[in-house]
Amino acid sequence: MRVQDAFYSRCAKGYYMRGRTPYGFDTEPIVMDGIKTKKLVENAEMDFAELMFQMYAEPGNSYGDITRYFVKHSIKVYDKALQRAFISKLLRNPVYVQADMDIYEYFKAQGVKIESPPEMFTGDNSCYLYQGREGEEPILVIAPHQGRISSQLWLTVQRKLSQNTSFQNGRKCHNTWLAGKIKCGRCGYALAALRAQNGVTYLRCKQRAENGSCEGAGTLTAQNMEAFVYGEMVKKMQKFHTLKGGKEQSYNPKLTAARVALAKTESEIEKLLDTLSGANPLLLQYANNRIEELDAERQKQLKLVADLTANSVSASQIDSITGYLDDWESVSFDDKRKVVDILISQIDATSESVTIHWKI
Repeated sequence: MRVQDAFYSRCAKGYYMRGRTPYGFDTEPIVMDGIKTKKLVENAEMDFAELMFQMYAEPGNSYGDITRYFVKHSIKVYDKALQRAFISKLLRNPVYVQADMDIYEYFKAQGVKIESPPEMFTGDNSCYLYQGREGEEPILVIAPHQGRISSQLWLTVQRKLSQNTSFQNGRKCHNTWLAGKIKCGRCGYALAALRAQNGVTYLRCKQRAENGSCEGAGTLTAQNMEAFVYGEMVKKMQKFHTLKGGKEQSYNPKLTAARVALAKTESEIEKLLDTLSGANPLLLQYANNRIEELDAERQKQLKLVADLTANSVSASQIDSITGYLDDWESVSFDDKRKVVDILISQIDATSESVTIHWKI
């Protein structure tokens, strides 16, 4: 969670920027609470910073793809060739994001202390993450500058970074748009797409091919699996549109349920804490044991909320996906992979059964 390029300095009245100016910004002097500090202002390089986010969000792109693109177009960063470590730091830095309630919930679920009140997370401004000294909890505050990267794009990138999502280690896939998503339903290893001389692409368990320790997923073809998954995506979208009820805002039933469960757990912990004052030894022991159990559950719920927030799908994405599915035969291979990446986290398959793990 450490941010290398931009910090807030701590003082008696609050948090103020110090350190190296993040890529894509210049600074201008301002006065906050009577203290002279700096405000970030976008420069022309911000377009390249935004391009890094857009490129990395693509399912098949890696750090290497971004670097090669920048080299090909003679784009340098601080007069140096683009480095992997630089890309990684930039993509993790919330200084670029439009800080709305999804960002608030994401960092809250990570255990970050948020100094700015929730009503300030409107998406109009960005935010700074103050890491502080070793052992101190990270602190998030609203920044005085506007963010360039939408919360949806920024969270998509964070999910990919946290899961180290790649398709065959960054190599481009051509045999099936299910690559990177479909796993052996028996051992969990990836199913590799292998094209036979008869033109049929078979899906083979990698573990069975490597050491024979798995009996394999049976006879599966990419053509049949693609047809099945496409049909299931159409059904899912029809059901999701019914649930969404034509609302303009994004709606994720799993995320809503997770936030409700978390709120109930936190409320129960608070009630138990209130009973500790003046409690007899027996009640005190019960309350402490129960609080430990609830706190363990709370930690699981916090992680779930963070994961679901990062995976949340906006209403505009839903409409776009529906359009793709309605004209699937004309959609490009790469766009099909994008649709699958938005809707599906994993597919477990054998010749007897298929289980799709949905993100919505």
